[in-house]
Amino acid sequence: MASVALSEAEKVYIMHGVQEDLRVDGRGCEDYRCVEVETDVVSNTSGSARVKLGHTDILVGVKAEMGTPKLEKPNEGYLEFFVDCSANATPDFEGRGGDDLGTEIANTLYRIFNNKSSVDLKTLCISPREHCWVLYVDVLVINGNFNCASVSRIPRVRVLEDEEGSKDIELSDDPYDCIRLSVENVPCIVTLCKIGYRHVVDATLQEEACSLASLLVSVTSKGVVTCLRKVGKGSLDPESIFEMMETSKRVGKVLHASLQSVLHKEESLGPKRQKVGFLG
Repeated sequence: MASVALSEAEKVYIMHGVQEDLRVDGRGCEDYRCVEVETDVVSNTSGSARVKLGHTDILVGVKAEMGTPKLEKPNEGYLEFFVDCSANATPDFEGRGGDDLGTEIANTLYRIFNNKSSVDLKTLCISPREHCWVLYVDVLVINGNFNCASVSRIPRVRVLEDEEGSKDIELSDDPYDCIRLSVENVPCIVTLCKIGYRHVVDATLQEEACSLASLLVSVTSKGVVTCLRKVGKGSLDPESIFEMMETSKRVGKVLHASLQSVLHKEESLGPKRQKVGFLG
């Protein structure tokens, strides 16, 4: 990702501020910057969202298509992730520069979301061993670092069986005759950067330059940790990991509550809500 060069004096200034719970932009160690979320920004998807956080700009689209269940899970559907890192985010992504990072992010998302504890994959099954819904999640990193979330609507399907036992699938033509995928247990990903003896959430580029190790923690709305991943070349001692996990639980609960409140408010406006899209 994009990086910034800092002098030793600037790093010391940032680290001393973090120790006093006062960051350069005035936030505390557990405070996020303003987050902008807009849903249904892509018309030809089952669900989409655009998320802006600081210099981060993410576009997510979810498409539901029929497929065949996997042999090891005949009663479940599944998710597929594809992450494209735009060259607008950083010149390092020009050509095939962002492919490795995109694959790394996609694999992380697969570990976090493609399991029973996050998404009820059985609701995606249409006919066991024969038909299921496959959710293709496309993520475009337009600018900055990575953080995001989205909701999907799935068309309602009826399976009709004749006297001979052959099955026929009937798909509703009504765009409003659909089922909404439950996101009650879908986790938010909280990234914590270790700076000196403390850690911060939603780090800026300058703060990332002062950190040698970060911890990605996926947390549900109930404060349950579902996945951990350490990034960076530095090390983390067990006590620091425990403290960072406890912080992620507190921050994750607040983040979930705020996000759900905004999504419910936006949905309650219906077609009257103002759409900003890419012109705002």
